[in-house]
Amino acid sequence: MSDSESLDYHSELPGVLGKVDTLISKAEAVMLATGVLLMALNTCVNVVARFGFGQGLFFSGEINRILIILITFAGIGYAARHGRHIRMSAVYDMLPFQGRKIVMILVCFITAAIMFLLTYFAYLYIVSVYERGRILPALGFEIWWIYVWVPLGFAVTGLQYLLTAYKNLTSKDIYLSTGVLDGYADTESEV
Repeated sequence: MSDSESLDYHSELPGVLGKVDTLISKAEAVMLATGVLLMALNTCVNVVARFGFGQGLFFSGEINRILIILITFAGIGYAARHGRHIRMSAVYDMLPFQGRKIVMILVCFITAAIMFLLTYFAYLYIVSVYERGRILPALGFEIWWIYVWVPLGFAVTGLQYLLTAYKNLTSKDIYLSTGVLDGYADTESEV
């Protein structure tokens, strides 16, 4: 799925679930595109400043750190939504259709539970960082702000897996995500 297709993404889920899924998808696409572009711009400007003027931007590393966290944790929900997560499917592929469907539903529920557990632990971590009162040395704001994306990313990913489980429970086909059917592309070639 290309970037323009991800901006045009419309969930196949019914009613409010579909609207929420579509809204989150658009927000993720904007955050990912903006984050990558800002990181590239920041890095290029820093290189020009370092080699052209003899001194880099003192805050460039902190900005890239913030953007890496944003991109990583916005990206996990994006990957789950578009069925681009890593799969180890040797045993899964040998199962009959009904067995694969049951396994996919179980995987979605278990993964969602793990994501929500990680959301909770990330929240606890942010609270501990907040209580310490640490600040970024160059930018001067509290560090806990840059970690807000971590529990949000885990929560969105957990929600995406729950929506995928719902899609698999209500559909006759097997879905890797709410809009991606299970299967392999014909364009794959063996090495």
